[in-house]
Amino acid sequence: MAEPHVLLTGATGTLGQTLRPELAADGLTVRAASRSPPPETADEWVTLDLTDGTGLERALEGVDIVVHAATAPRGDSEAVDVRGTERLLEAAADSGVSNFVYVSIVGVDQIPYSYYEHKLAAERAIESSPVPSTIVRITQFHSFVFDLLSTIARLPVWPLPTAFQLQPIAVDEAGTALTDYVTLEPHGRCAPLGGPHVHSLGDLARAYRAEHGHWRPIIRLPLPGAVASGFRAGAATCPNRTVGTTSWNAWMATHSDKTS
Repeated sequence: MAEPHVLLTGATGTLGQTLRPELAADGLTVRAASRSPPPETADEWVTLDLTDGTGLERALEGVDIVVHAATAPRGDSEAVDVRGTERLLEAAADSGVSNFVYVSIVGVDQIPYSYYEHKLAAERAIESSPVPSTIVRITQFHSFVFDLLSTIARLPVWPLPTAFQLQPIAVDEAGTALTDYVTLEPHGRCAPLGGPHVHSLGDLARAYRAEHGHWRPIIRLPLPGAVASGFRAGAATCPNRTVGTTSWNAWMATHSDKTS
């Protein structure tokens, strides 16, 4: 029997770049999709724009499994994460896809942040679709927290909502765990994937500061509202699902530029 063919959306993103070689190493035939594919020839690439459906038919030709990692946290998330997912589902139903694997975020059902609300809307569209599916929520990646703090680090003082609770995970560990669900059989709604420890953002920032030799003061930034309340309450964490093993300090030790 031939190995399943997989369509990976968002293949140039943080998770997509990790998943593509992981899936190929598992013996799967991977078709990588992006709005702007790189000029590579080692793998099969297609141009796919979920905002208007350009390339959908070509992308899904002969595909057994869809891994939907495309997202737009800093762009038009309604157009990509909601409407784009609906377009992809419709095309997947027409193509007879066996498993539609969706990568979501821990806390989307509890934190009323617009991007999270769009991820939740995508989850609901998937669950109401006739396409067999798998939904996996993941906590924030170490790299996301690192980039956030790297931006703040340029300031003379660091204003941060220090009480926010986060559970960062290494993207490669998240990708490895996610590949277990990339099968011809759907898994439905799965247990979430989280990093090894829950930290306050203040603690993460202090560890980052020590790693880089910065001693600028960290100032607690009081944020009102339901979004901030959800993060402070730990809604973006899953302490009973510590799948990752690489700690924040260990990750920084191999990824930080100590001259910064």
